Amino acid sequence: MNAPTAPDRLLAVLAAFDHEHPALSLTDISRRAGLSLTTAHRLVGALTDWGALERDESGVYHVGLRLWEIAALAPRGLALRQLALPYLEDLYEATHENVQLAVQDGAEVVYTEWISGRSAVGVHIRVGARWPLHATGVGLVLLAHGDPDFQEQYCAGTLASFTPYTITDPARLRRVLAEVRHTGVAVSSRQVTDDALSVAAPVRGRGGAVVAAVSVVVPQADAQVPVLAPAVRLAALGISRAMGWRPAKEP
Repeated sequence: MNAPTAPDRLLAVLAAFDHEHPALSLTDISRRAGLSLTTAHRLVGALTDWGALERDESGVYHVGLRLWEIAALAPRGLALRQLALPYLEDLYEATHENVQLAVQDGAEVVYTEWISGRSAVGVHIRVGARWPLHATGVGLVLLAHGDPDFQEQYCAGTLASFTPYTITDPARLRRVLAEVRHTGVAVSSRQVTDDALSVAAPVRGRGGAVVAAVSVVVPQADAQVPVLAPAVRLAALGISRAMGWRPAKEP
């Protein structure tokens, strides 16, 4: 195995931070990054000087604003969020339920925006959260419209289970993906928690490729999919048009 390079070690320091560990001491960073304390001290110092990390009065390190500034340039991050937010807010006003925007990163979905309803069903979602593609409505949309070879590879892999209702059978997942492509929406019922249902629709970029997905999450017990689906489709269409996409046939 090749020895870690300098970039590898820098990235290991940054990767030590996550949603469960947003604040770390130097010792914590050293341990989580698999680096000696001396190496961690040198790299953390360089990252702090540049602004990627910040050190508070107690000596604990946090992710710095400089990284937020760089991340804001990502076309699937803040730029997408800014275009999508008016349509997400409209969807929230129409439903008063949890509204989400997500993109795909490998075999996972990453949530880039989330509007929470005050009395809406509880969800295990926050901005930046990741879930396997097959377990969420937005993930099913992104997987269904993705590369066919990747779809087959994903379906043939291990499908993690979170509730008794999570899709873990490859043949069933293939049927669900075909249905998503046919209907234009994904309905994910009790896949992550046994009390929630999501309805999701694809967001297309200028060239027509699906670049994101929008969804609404409601209590499973009283979900009205025929009512929710048109609202979610309309929000997804609005975001797609804001991104420059024009359908060949107007709905």
